[in-house]
Amino acid sequence: MSASRQFGAARFALRVRLIAGLLIVIALVIIGRLYLVQIVHGEEYARKADAQLSIQKDPLLNRGSIYMTSKDGERVVAATLRPIDESSEDEHQRYYPGGSLAAQTLGFVAYNNDDEQKGRYGLERYYEQTLARPGEELYKNFFVELFGGIRDVLSDTPSHGDIITTIEPTVQSELERALVAYEESWTPKLAGGIVMDPNTGEIVAMALSPTFDLNYFNKQESTSIFANAMAESVFEMGSIMKPLTVAAGLDAGVITEATTYNDTGCVEMDQKRFCNHDLVARGPGTTMQQVLSESLNLGASFVAGKLEPEEMRHYFIGRYKFGQETGVDLPGELRGLTQNLLSNRQIEHSTASFGQGLAVTPIQMVRALATLGNGGYLVTPHLVRAVRDESGLERPLGWGEPERVLKQETSTAISRMLTEVVDEALVDGKIKLERHSVAAKTGTAQIANPGGGGYYADRYLHSFFGYFPSFDPRFIVFLFAEEPQGAAFSSQTWAMPFHTLTEFLINYYNIPPDR
Repeated sequence: MSASRQFGAARFALRVRLIAGLLIVIALVIIGRLYLVQIVHGEEYARKADAQLSIQKDPLLNRGSIYMTSKDGERVVAATLRPIDESSEDEHQRYYPGGSLAAQTLGFVAYNNDDEQKGRYGLERYYEQTLARPGEELYKNFFVELFGGIRDVLSDTPSHGDIITTIEPTVQSELERALVAYEESWTPKLAGGIVMDPNTGEIVAMALSPTFDLNYFNKQESTSIFANAMAESVFEMGSIMKPLTVAAGLDAGVITEATTYNDTGCVEMDQKRFCNHDLVARGPGTTMQQVLSESLNLGASFVAGKLEPEEMRHYFIGRYKFGQETGVDLPGELRGLTQNLLSNRQIEHSTASFGQGLAVTPIQMVRALATLGNGGYLVTPHLVRAVRDESGLERPLGWGEPERVLKQETSTAISRMLTEVVDEALVDGKIKLERHSVAAKTGTAQIANPGGGGYYADRYLHSFFGYFPSFDPRFIVFLFAEEPQGAAFSSQTWAMPFHTLTEFLINYYNIPPDR
């Protein structure tokens, strides 16, 4: 046989094998779908067939479930379907076993001036296309179901299914308990917190107080409680912005840890006057460590002056990406207010350097602060790690590669400085942990008066963040409260709740000591 004939025969044999292989795959998919349709979902399809023989007042609710994930990888149901009453298997309602657990994060299913039940807030709304089984799918024929299954197997993401979140139920419960205790002590208008892995962006817990029971959302007098302020509200964050300013100065090389300046207590700039929180001048030789440990507005302003407006914009807008969506998987995310940084007036950059005149969402703030501890990388915060299709196959979701925005040495230096804040300065070192390093900073910001301009003299936002262990952090914790009563400074209200949460996380995850 000639070489050309041998080559042609080999090609023919290869084609036969490829076609046979494809037919085997299709056959396996068909068998699998037959098993799912006839055995696993047999009763469900029987109900759907019965439904076609009767008049339905409302479309049958058919929807994927939402799961939390325990630290050991166990799936814990957060949202599912259950019969409306024990005597009826035909009609189901959305049910949330945790009641108020992670309410603003999960969202709920409801009618909204139409004849369909849809996700209206939170993950229920954001992942509506994944969780929902459109009405027509309830009655489509076997072959549509069959080849829809083949499509799901061959595609990267299934058309619909269950969602597997990164929320750890025990940590979520602990965070919510901390917020309830805070509310009882300080009666804020709103309080919230986030626990996140700074290296991956996985959100382990996210909570707001006051909250509501997802199973009885219709009993709420105001719909404002349903919104998730972590992504849908902006705040001037105050002094937790200072570490980002100092880090930018270190990264740009305009200051070092050894840099000093003359602190005059107050300064006038562009015909406006601002001061340190205590109006006290520290004098010549004031260090960068003092700027963080004593939370000096003039020190942050000094660093902003060294950066100058163009470089300040480069870091705050270009690198930390304030004024841009984080990409978190929550609906209604706001971009924030960064117009002041577009001005070349030094006063705008000085006030932004210590967290006033610049309004960002809590989730934007957490993402930026995570760069300080994770080696200088900007990650995408997210709540869902995978989608599980009807066959039980889980497809991990991709959240992109982290973007380096600070040098490794900058991250190390600022972490060292923030660790000293905890060890020596914060509530006189009372929350220092002997065997674990913790890096943290408080923030107290005046609240803007939208009616009269300027700021209220007696209304504040208290914020707090920290990560641990300082030089290889497992978690970053962010806490904030709007208009707490009875204390002027964040260190008075948030230091101990943060300390308690930190100890809980270290013990719960058995984080080994680093010192």
